[in-house]
Amino acid sequence: MRAALALLLLLAAARAEHRGKAYVRDKVCQEFKTLGKDDFRTLTIVANSRKFSNATFEEINHLVREIVSLAETCCAEGADPSCYDAGSSALSAKSCGGDSPFPAHAGTAGCCTQEGLEQKLCLAALRHPPQQLPRYLQPSNEELCQAFKEDPKGFADRFLHDYASSYSQAPLPVLLGSTKTFLSMVSTCCISPAPTVCFLKEKLERKTISLLTLISNRVCSLFTVYGKDKVTFSYLASLAQKMPAASFEELFPLAEDAAEAFSQCCDSVDEDCMQKKLSEHTAKACGALSARDGRVADCCKGKNLMQNYFCILALPPAPAPKLPEPQKPTNEQLCGEEGARHTKRYLFELARWHTSVPDAFLGKLYDASEKVRGECCSAKDASACLDNKRQQMGGELPRFLEKANQLCGQYNKLDFLDFKKRLRDILMQMMPEASPELLGQLVEQQADFASSCCPPNSPPLYCTSKVSLEMREVCDAGSCLLG
Repeated sequence: MRAALALLLLLAAARAEHRGKAYVRDKVCQEFKTLGKDDFRTLTIVANSRKFSNATFEEINHLVREIVSLAETCCAEGADPSCYDAGSSALSAKSCGGDSPFPAHAGTAGCCTQEGLEQKLCLAALRHPPQQLPRYLQPSNEELCQAFKEDPKGFADRFLHDYASSYSQAPLPVLLGSTKTFLSMVSTCCISPAPTVCFLKEKLERKTISLLTLISNRVCSLFTVYGKDKVTFSYLASLAQKMPAASFEELFPLAEDAAEAFSQCCDSVDEDCMQKKLSEHTAKACGALSARDGRVADCCKGKNLMQNYFCILALPPAPAPKLPEPQKPTNEQLCGEEGARHTKRYLFELARWHTSVPDAFLGKLYDASEKVRGECCSAKDASACLDNKRQQMGGELPRFLEKANQLCGQYNKLDFLDFKKRLRDILMQMMPEASPELLGQLVEQQADFASSCCPPNSPPLYCTSKVSLEMREVCDAGSCLLG
Protein backbone atom coordinates (compact mmCIF):
# COMPACT_ATOMS: atom_id res chain seq x y z
CA MET A 1 0.00 0.00 0.00
CA ARG A 2 2.71 2.46 0.90
CA ALA A 3 3.99 2.78 -2.68
CA ALA A 4 0.80 4.54 -3.79
CA LEU A 5 0.87 7.23 -1.11
CA ALA A 6 2.64 10.00 -3.00
CA LEU A 7 0.17 9.79 -5.86
CA LEU A 8 -3.15 9.69 -4.06
CA LEU A 9 -3.50 13.14 -2.61
CA LEU A 10 -5.12 15.08 -5.41
CA LEU A 11 -2.99 13.32 -7.88
CA ALA A 12 0.06 15.39 -8.72
CA ALA A 13 3.46 14.78 -7.16
CA ALA A 14 6.23 17.34 -7.56
CA ARG A 15 8.82 14.62 -8.07
CA ALA A 16 6.82 13.32 -11.07
CA GLU A 17 6.53 16.70 -12.78
CA HIS A 18 9.60 16.31 -14.95
CA ARG A 19 8.48 12.88 -16.17
CA GLY A 20 5.18 14.15 -17.58
CA LYS A 21 1.51 13.40 -17.18
CA ALA A 22 1.78 9.85 -18.46
CA TYR A 23 4.14 8.93 -15.61
CA VAL A 24 1.59 10.03 -13.00
CA ARG A 25 -1.25 8.15 -14.71
CA ASP A 26 0.78 4.98 -15.27
CA LYS A 27 2.05 4.92 -11.70
CA VAL A 28 -1.40 5.37 -10.17
CA CYS A 29 -2.90 2.77 -12.47
CA GLN A 30 -0.15 0.31 -11.64
CA GLU A 31 -0.86 0.73 -7.94
CA PHE A 32 -4.64 0.56 -8.46
CA LYS A 33 -4.29 -2.75 -10.27
CA THR A 34 -1.76 -4.11 -7.78
CA LEU A 35 -3.77 -3.21 -4.70
CA GLY A 36 -7.23 -3.79 -6.06
CA LYS A 37 -10.10 -1.39 -5.64
CA ASP A 38 -10.85 -2.20 -1.97
CA ASP A 39 -7.29 -1.76 -0.65
CA PHE A 40 -6.78 1.30 -2.86
CA ARG A 41 -9.94 2.78 -1.36
CA THR A 42 -8.84 1.95 2.21
CA LEU A 43 -5.51 3.65 1.66
CA THR A 44 -7.26 6.68 0.19
CA ILE A 45 -9.55 7.01 3.23
CA VAL A 46 -6.67 6.75 5.71
CA ALA A 47 -4.32 9.04 3.77
CA ASN A 48 -6.89 11.79 3.29
CA SER A 49 -8.35 11.53 6.81
CA ARG A 50 -4.80 11.91 8.09
CA LYS A 51 -4.13 14.83 5.78
CA PHE A 52 -7.43 16.64 6.45
CA SER A 53 -7.77 15.74 10.12
CA ASN A 54 -10.49 18.32 10.84
CA ALA A 55 -12.70 17.31 7.91
CA THR A 56 -16.03 15.60 8.42
CA PHE A 57 -16.63 12.00 7.49
CA GLU A 58 -18.94 13.17 4.69
CA GLU A 59 -16.28 15.50 3.23
CA ILE A 60 -13.69 12.72 3.20
CA ASN A 61 -16.23 10.37 1.62
CA HIS A 62 -16.82 12.81 -1.24
CA LEU A 63 -13.10 13.10 -1.92
CA VAL A 64 -12.51 9.34 -1.69
CA ARG A 65 -15.35 8.57 -4.11
CA GLU A 66 -13.90 11.00 -6.65
CA ILE A 67 -10.34 9.68 -6.39
CA VAL A 68 -11.34 6.02 -6.57
CA SER A 69 -13.75 6.69 -9.43
CA LEU A 70 -11.04 8.53 -11.34
CA ALA A 71 -8.61 5.62 -10.94
CA GLU A 72 -11.26 3.04 -11.78
CA THR A 73 -12.38 4.88 -14.92
CA CYS A 74 -9.02 6.00 -16.27
CA CYS A 75 -7.12 2.81 -15.47
CA ALA A 76 -9.59 0.57 -17.28
CA GLU A 77 -8.45 -1.31 -20.36
CA GLY A 78 -8.71 0.93 -23.40
CA ALA A 79 -9.23 4.18 -21.47
CA ASP A 80 -8.25 7.35 -23.30
CA PRO A 81 -4.67 8.39 -22.38
CA SER A 82 -5.91 11.90 -21.60
CA CYS A 83 -8.62 10.61 -19.22
CA TYR A 84 -6.53 10.84 -16.09
CA ASP A 85 -5.19 14.35 -16.62
CA ALA A 86 -8.63 15.63 -17.60
CA GLY A 87 -10.17 13.99 -14.55
CA SER A 88 -7.58 15.38 -12.17
CA SER A 89 -8.10 18.85 -13.64
CA ALA A 90 -11.85 18.48 -13.10
CA LEU A 91 -11.15 17.49 -9.47
CA SER A 92 -9.06 20.62 -8.98
CA ALA A 93 -11.80 22.76 -10.52
CA LYS A 94 -14.37 21.15 -8.24
CA SER A 95 -12.16 21.88 -5.23
CA CYS A 96 -12.13 25.53 -6.24
CA GLY A 97 -15.90 25.78 -6.63
CA GLY A 98 -17.89 27.78 -4.13
CA ASP A 99 -20.00 24.73 -3.23
CA SER A 100 -17.14 22.23 -3.10
CA PRO A 101 -18.08 19.11 -1.09
CA PHE A 102 -14.42 18.40 -0.31
CA PRO A 103 -12.61 19.18 2.98
CA ALA A 104 -12.44 22.92 3.63
CA HIS A 105 -9.00 24.50 3.93
CA ALA A 106 -8.04 28.15 4.39
CA GLY A 107 -5.35 27.84 1.71
CA THR A 108 -7.67 26.64 -1.03
CA ALA A 109 -8.49 30.15 -2.27
CA GLY A 110 -4.79 30.95 -2.75
CA CYS A 111 -4.23 27.73 -4.71
CA CYS A 112 -7.22 28.46 -6.92
CA THR A 113 -5.63 31.66 -8.22
CA GLN A 114 -3.05 29.46 -9.94
CA GLU A 115 -3.56 27.35 -13.05
CA GLY A 116 -2.79 23.91 -14.43
CA LEU A 117 -0.18 21.78 -12.73
CA GLU A 118 0.76 24.56 -10.30
CA GLN A 119 -2.80 24.59 -9.01
CA LYS A 120 -2.82 20.81 -8.56
CA LEU A 121 0.52 20.85 -6.73
CA CYS A 122 -0.67 23.67 -4.49
CA LEU A 123 -3.91 21.83 -3.60
CA ALA A 124 -1.97 18.61 -3.02
CA ALA A 125 0.27 20.37 -0.51
CA LEU A 126 -2.62 21.55 1.69
CA ARG A 127 -2.91 19.87 5.06
CA HIS A 128 -4.80 20.56 8.26
CA PRO A 129 -2.79 21.18 11.45
CA PRO A 130 -2.86 18.33 14.00
CA GLN A 131 -5.84 18.12 16.32
CA GLN A 132 -5.29 19.65 19.74
CA LEU A 133 -6.53 16.49 21.44
CA PRO A 134 -7.18 13.07 19.83
CA ARG A 135 -10.95 12.62 19.70
CA TYR A 136 -11.26 8.92 18.96
CA LEU A 137 -12.65 6.93 21.87
CA GLN A 138 -12.85 3.18 21.36
CA PRO A 139 -16.37 1.86 22.03
CA SER A 140 -16.99 -1.20 24.19
CA ASN A 141 -16.66 -4.65 22.62
CA GLU A 142 -20.46 -4.96 22.55
CA GLU A 143 -20.88 -1.57 20.83
CA LEU A 144 -18.19 -2.45 18.29
CA CYS A 145 -19.87 -5.70 17.37
CA GLN A 146 -23.33 -4.18 17.16
CA ALA A 147 -22.13 -1.46 14.75
CA PHE A 148 -20.08 -3.99 12.77
CA LYS A 149 -22.99 -6.42 12.34
CA GLU A 150 -25.41 -3.67 11.31
CA ASP A 151 -23.17 -2.33 8.51
CA PRO A 152 -19.68 -3.90 8.17
CA LYS A 153 -18.55 -1.62 5.33
CA GLY A 154 -19.96 1.57 6.88
CA PHE A 155 -18.43 0.63 10.24
CA ALA A 156 -14.99 0.11 8.66
CA ASP A 157 -15.13 3.38 6.69
CA ARG A 158 -16.11 5.47 9.70
CA PHE A 159 -13.51 3.81 11.91
CA LEU A 160 -10.77 4.44 9.34
CA HIS A 161 -11.73 8.12 9.18
CA ASP A 162 -12.14 8.65 12.93
CA TYR A 163 -8.92 6.86 13.86
CA ALA A 164 -6.72 8.31 11.11
CA SER A 165 -7.93 11.87 11.74
CA SER A 166 -7.42 11.54 15.50
CA TYR A 167 -3.87 10.22 15.11
CA SER A 168 -3.02 12.19 11.98
CA GLN A 169 0.61 12.79 12.91
CA ALA A 170 1.45 9.09 13.16
CA PRO A 171 3.34 7.92 10.04
CA LEU A 172 1.03 6.54 7.37
CA PRO A 173 2.49 2.99 7.46
CA VAL A 174 1.95 2.88 11.24
CA LEU A 175 -1.66 4.03 10.83
CA LEU A 176 -2.30 1.48 8.11
CA GLY A 177 -0.89 -1.33 10.23
CA SER A 178 -2.88 -0.27 13.28
CA THR A 179 -6.21 0.12 11.46
CA LYS A 180 -5.75 -3.14 9.56
CA THR A 181 -5.15 -5.18 12.73
CA PHE A 182 -8.04 -3.44 14.52
CA LEU A 183 -10.56 -4.22 11.77
CA SER A 184 -9.24 -7.78 11.58
CA MET A 185 -9.77 -8.11 15.35
CA VAL A 186 -13.36 -6.84 15.13
CA SER A 187 -14.30 -9.04 12.17
CA THR A 188 -12.79 -12.09 13.89
CA CYS A 189 -14.08 -11.57 17.42
CA CYS A 190 -17.59 -10.41 16.58
CA ILE A 191 -18.36 -13.80 15.00
CA SER A 192 -16.44 -15.76 17.65
CA PRO A 193 -18.39 -18.02 20.04
CA ALA A 194 -16.38 -16.42 22.89
CA PRO A 195 -15.96 -12.74 21.89
CA THR A 196 -14.67 -11.54 25.27
CA VAL A 197 -11.82 -14.05 25.27
CA CYS A 198 -11.13 -13.31 21.61
CA PHE A 199 -10.93 -9.54 22.15
CA LEU A 200 -8.58 -9.99 25.12
CA LYS A 201 -6.24 -12.21 23.08
CA GLU A 202 -6.31 -9.96 20.00
CA LYS A 203 -5.75 -6.75 21.99
CA LEU A 204 -2.67 -8.29 23.61
CA GLU A 205 -1.35 -9.29 20.19
CA ARG A 206 -1.81 -5.80 18.75
CA LYS A 207 -0.44 -4.03 21.82
CA THR A 208 2.84 -3.06 20.15
CA ILE A 209 1.27 -1.53 17.03
CA SER A 210 -1.39 0.20 19.14
CA LEU A 211 1.21 1.77 21.43
CA LEU A 212 3.41 2.68 18.48
CA THR A 213 0.48 4.57 16.94
CA LEU A 214 -0.14 6.55 20.12
CA ILE A 215 3.52 7.30 20.76
CA SER A 216 4.44 8.14 17.16
CA ASN A 217 1.43 10.47 16.94
CA ARG A 218 2.71 12.22 20.04
CA VAL A 219 6.35 12.54 18.99
CA CYS A 220 5.52 13.48 15.40
CA SER A 221 3.06 16.11 16.66
CA LEU A 222 5.92 17.51 18.71
CA PHE A 223 8.17 17.40 15.67
CA THR A 224 5.58 19.26 13.57
CA VAL A 225 5.08 21.95 16.21
CA TYR A 226 8.63 22.18 17.61
CA GLY A 227 11.03 21.31 14.79
CA LYS A 228 14.13 19.15 15.17
CA ASP A 229 16.18 21.43 17.43
CA LYS A 230 13.44 21.98 19.99
CA VAL A 231 12.45 18.29 19.90
CA THR A 232 16.06 17.48 20.79
CA PHE A 233 15.76 19.71 23.83
CA SER A 234 12.33 18.33 24.76
CA TYR A 235 13.64 14.76 24.67
CA LEU A 236 16.73 15.80 26.63
CA ALA A 237 14.58 17.42 29.35
CA SER A 238 12.38 14.32 29.56
CA LEU A 239 15.42 12.07 30.06
CA ALA A 240 16.85 14.50 32.62
CA GLN A 241 13.65 14.31 34.68
CA LYS A 242 13.56 10.51 34.57
CA MET A 243 17.30 10.19 35.34
CA PRO A 244 18.37 13.39 37.12
CA ALA A 245 21.63 11.81 38.26
CA ALA A 246 22.78 11.32 34.66
CA SER A 247 25.00 13.95 33.09
CA PHE A 248 24.36 16.21 30.11
CA GLU A 249 27.13 14.42 28.22
CA GLU A 250 25.40 11.07 28.74
CA LEU A 251 21.91 12.17 27.72
CA PHE A 252 22.40 14.78 25.00
CA PRO A 253 23.64 12.28 22.33
CA LEU A 254 20.58 10.13 23.00
CA ALA A 255 18.29 13.14 22.57
CA GLU A 256 19.97 13.97 19.27
CA ASP A 257 19.60 10.36 18.17
CA ALA A 258 15.88 10.30 18.96
CA ALA A 259 15.26 13.60 17.16
CA GLU A 260 17.08 12.24 14.10
CA ALA A 261 14.85 9.14 14.13
CA PHE A 262 11.73 11.31 14.21
CA SER A 263 13.06 13.54 11.41
CA GLN A 264 13.59 10.49 9.20
CA CYS A 265 10.39 8.59 10.00
CA CYS A 266 7.50 10.95 10.76
CA ASP A 267 6.83 11.59 7.05
CA SER A 268 8.36 8.40 5.73
CA VAL A 269 6.38 5.88 3.69
CA ASP A 270 8.91 3.16 4.52
CA GLU A 271 6.83 0.46 6.19
CA ASP A 272 9.25 -0.25 9.04
CA CYS A 273 11.02 3.10 9.47
CA MET A 274 9.64 4.08 12.88
CA GLN A 275 9.91 0.60 14.39
CA LYS A 276 13.43 0.11 13.04
CA LYS A 277 14.80 3.50 14.08
CA LEU A 278 13.20 3.44 17.55
CA SER A 279 14.47 -0.10 18.11
CA GLU A 280 18.00 1.05 17.21
CA HIS A 281 17.59 4.06 19.50
CA THR A 282 16.37 1.85 22.35
CA ALA A 283 19.40 -0.41 22.02
CA LYS A 284 21.66 2.65 22.35
CA ALA A 285 19.71 3.99 25.33
CA CYS A 286 19.77 0.64 27.11
CA GLY A 287 23.49 0.29 26.49
CA ALA A 288 24.24 3.78 27.78
CA LEU A 289 21.87 3.99 30.75
CA SER A 290 21.15 0.52 32.19
CA ALA A 291 24.18 0.64 34.48
CA ARG A 292 23.26 4.20 35.53
CA ASP A 293 19.59 3.66 36.40
CA GLY A 294 17.88 0.57 37.83
CA ARG A 295 14.47 1.47 36.41
CA VAL A 296 15.93 1.71 32.90
CA ALA A 297 17.76 -1.58 33.45
CA ASP A 298 14.44 -3.25 34.31
CA CYS A 299 12.85 -1.83 31.15
CA CYS A 300 15.73 -3.14 29.07
CA LYS A 301 15.39 -6.76 30.22
CA GLY A 302 12.72 -7.56 27.64
CA LYS A 303 13.51 -9.07 24.25
CA ASN A 304 11.09 -6.77 22.38
CA LEU A 305 12.96 -3.50 21.86
CA MET A 306 9.76 -1.58 21.08
CA GLN A 307 8.19 -2.71 24.36
CA ASN A 308 11.40 -1.67 26.12
CA TYR A 309 11.12 1.78 24.50
CA PHE A 310 7.52 2.17 25.67
CA CYS A 311 8.61 1.15 29.17
CA ILE A 312 11.37 3.80 29.29
CA LEU A 313 9.04 6.43 27.88
CA ALA A 314 6.43 5.65 30.55
CA LEU A 315 8.83 6.02 33.47
CA PRO A 316 7.58 8.78 35.79
CA PRO A 317 9.87 11.63 36.86
CA ALA A 318 12.33 10.67 39.56
CA PRO A 319 12.72 12.63 42.80
CA ALA A 320 15.34 15.32 42.29
CA PRO A 321 18.62 14.38 44.02
CA LYS A 322 20.83 16.90 45.78
CA LEU A 323 22.63 18.62 42.93
CA PRO A 324 24.90 21.63 42.64
CA GLU A 325 23.18 24.93 41.90
CA PRO A 326 22.70 25.28 38.11
CA GLN A 327 25.40 27.48 36.67
CA LYS A 328 23.92 30.23 34.52
CA PRO A 329 25.70 30.70 31.21
CA THR A 330 27.82 33.80 30.92
CA ASN A 331 27.07 36.48 28.35
CA GLU A 332 30.08 35.36 26.35
CA GLN A 333 28.88 31.74 26.37
CA LEU A 334 25.33 32.67 25.31
CA CYS A 335 26.57 34.63 22.31
CA GLY A 336 29.47 32.38 21.38
CA GLU A 337 29.58 29.63 18.77
CA GLU A 338 28.29 27.13 21.32
CA GLY A 339 25.54 29.45 22.58
CA ALA A 340 22.69 27.08 21.70
CA ARG A 341 24.41 24.19 23.48
CA HIS A 342 25.04 26.31 26.60
CA THR A 343 21.34 27.22 26.64
CA LYS A 344 20.33 23.57 26.41
CA ARG A 345 22.78 22.67 29.16
CA TYR A 346 21.36 25.29 31.53
CA LEU A 347 17.78 24.24 30.82
CA PHE A 348 18.85 20.63 31.29
CA GLU A 349 20.05 21.58 34.77
CA LEU A 350 16.73 23.32 35.52
CA ALA A 351 14.82 20.24 34.32
CA ARG A 352 16.63 17.87 36.65
CA TRP A 353 16.23 20.31 39.53
CA HIS A 354 12.49 20.47 38.86
CA THR A 355 11.67 16.97 37.67
CA SER A 356 7.88 17.48 37.61
CA VAL A 357 7.80 20.65 35.49
CA PRO A 358 5.96 19.61 32.29
CA ASP A 359 7.36 19.75 28.79
CA ALA A 360 5.15 22.68 27.73
CA PHE A 361 6.66 24.92 30.46
CA LEU A 362 10.20 24.00 29.58
CA GLY A 363 9.42 24.46 25.89
CA LYS A 364 8.27 28.03 26.52
CA LEU A 365 11.48 28.70 28.43
CA TYR A 366 13.42 27.33 25.48
CA ASP A 367 11.55 29.66 23.10
CA ALA A 368 12.23 32.62 25.37
CA SER A 369 15.93 31.79 25.52
CA GLU A 370 16.21 31.67 21.74
CA LYS A 371 14.36 34.97 21.48
CA VAL A 372 16.76 36.61 23.94
CA ARG A 373 19.83 35.25 22.16
CA GLY A 374 18.46 36.43 18.84
CA GLU A 375 17.76 39.93 20.14
CA CYS A 376 20.78 40.51 22.32
CA CYS A 377 23.57 38.69 20.51
CA SER A 378 22.99 40.82 17.44
CA ALA A 379 22.75 44.06 19.47
CA LYS A 380 25.56 46.64 19.52
CA ASP A 381 26.13 46.00 23.21
CA ALA A 382 25.21 42.35 23.71
CA SER A 383 26.30 42.23 27.36
CA ALA A 384 24.24 45.27 28.31
CA CYS A 385 21.21 43.79 26.57
CA LEU A 386 21.59 40.45 28.37
CA ASP A 387 22.20 42.11 31.73
CA ASN A 388 19.03 44.15 31.24
CA LYS A 389 17.02 41.00 30.52
CA ARG A 390 18.38 39.33 33.65
CA GLN A 391 17.43 42.35 35.75
CA GLN A 392 13.90 42.41 34.32
CA MET A 393 13.45 38.79 35.30
CA GLY A 394 14.60 39.16 38.89
CA GLY A 395 13.50 36.29 41.10
CA GLU A 396 10.28 35.44 39.25
CA LEU A 397 11.53 32.42 37.31
CA PRO A 398 12.55 30.29 40.33
CA ARG A 399 9.19 30.93 42.02
CA PHE A 400 7.33 30.14 38.83
CA LEU A 401 9.22 26.89 38.24
CA GLU A 402 8.63 25.82 41.83
CA LYS A 403 4.89 26.48 41.49
CA ALA A 404 4.69 24.38 38.30
CA ASN A 405 6.85 21.67 39.88
CA GLN A 406 4.60 21.45 42.93
CA LEU A 407 1.37 21.42 40.92
CA CYS A 408 2.47 18.62 38.60
CA GLY A 409 4.33 16.82 41.38
CA GLN A 410 1.10 16.59 43.38
CA TYR A 411 -0.82 15.54 40.28
CA ASN A 412 1.67 12.72 39.63
CA LYS A 413 1.54 11.47 43.25
CA LEU A 414 -2.18 11.65 44.09
CA ASP A 415 -5.27 10.15 42.53
CA PHE A 416 -7.43 12.74 40.80
CA LEU A 417 -10.04 13.22 43.53
CA ASP A 418 -7.39 13.64 46.23
CA PHE A 419 -5.51 16.02 43.94
CA LYS A 420 -8.60 18.23 43.53
CA LYS A 421 -9.19 18.17 47.29
CA ARG A 422 -5.60 19.23 47.87
CA LEU A 423 -6.02 22.04 45.33
CA ARG A 424 -9.14 23.29 47.12
CA ASP A 425 -7.38 23.26 50.50
CA ILE A 426 -4.43 25.26 49.12
CA LEU A 427 -6.71 27.79 47.41
CA MET A 428 -8.80 28.21 50.56
CA GLN A 429 -5.63 29.09 52.49
CA MET A 430 -4.52 31.52 49.79
CA MET A 431 -7.98 33.07 49.29
CA PRO A 432 -9.93 32.78 52.57
CA GLU A 433 -12.52 35.32 51.40
CA ALA A 434 -13.32 33.55 48.13
CA SER A 435 -16.82 32.19 47.59
CA PRO A 436 -17.39 28.43 47.18
CA GLU A 437 -18.39 29.08 43.55
CA LEU A 438 -15.13 30.89 42.77
CA LEU A 439 -13.06 28.23 44.55
CA GLY A 440 -14.83 25.50 42.60
CA GLN A 441 -14.15 27.30 39.32
CA LEU A 442 -10.45 27.77 40.13
CA VAL A 443 -10.09 24.14 41.22
CA GLU A 444 -11.63 22.93 37.96
CA GLN A 445 -9.39 25.22 35.89
CA GLN A 446 -6.17 24.07 37.57
CA ALA A 447 -7.27 20.44 37.61
CA ASP A 448 -8.06 20.60 33.88
CA PHE A 449 -4.66 22.13 33.19
CA ALA A 450 -2.86 19.53 35.31
CA SER A 451 -4.70 16.54 33.83
CA SER A 452 -4.01 17.77 30.29
CA CYS A 453 -0.48 19.12 30.57
CA CYS A 454 1.34 17.47 33.47
CA PRO A 455 1.55 13.97 31.90
CA PRO A 456 4.55 13.36 29.64
CA ASN A 457 2.27 12.64 26.65
CA SER A 458 0.47 15.99 26.87
CA PRO A 459 -0.69 17.52 23.54
CA PRO A 460 1.87 20.16 22.52
CA LEU A 461 -0.38 22.74 20.81
CA TYR A 462 -3.06 22.67 23.49
CA CYS A 463 -0.61 22.85 26.39
CA THR A 464 1.62 25.46 24.81
CA SER A 465 -1.37 27.80 24.58
CA LYS A 466 -2.37 26.99 28.17
CA VAL A 467 1.15 27.59 29.44
CA SER A 468 1.39 30.83 27.47
CA LEU A 469 -1.45 32.23 29.56
CA GLU A 470 0.17 31.02 32.78
CA MET A 471 3.58 32.41 31.89
CA ARG A 472 2.58 35.69 30.27
CA GLU A 473 3.45 37.89 33.23
CA VAL A 474 6.68 36.05 33.87
CA CYS A 475 7.97 35.82 30.33
CA ASP A 476 6.70 38.90 28.56
CA ALA A 477 10.04 40.52 29.33
CA GLY A 478 11.59 37.80 27.12
CA SER A 479 14.14 36.90 29.79
CA CYS A 480 12.84 33.65 31.22
CA LEU A 481 16.05 31.77 30.78
CA LEU A 482 18.48 34.16 32.23
CA GLY A 483 17.41 33.91 35.85
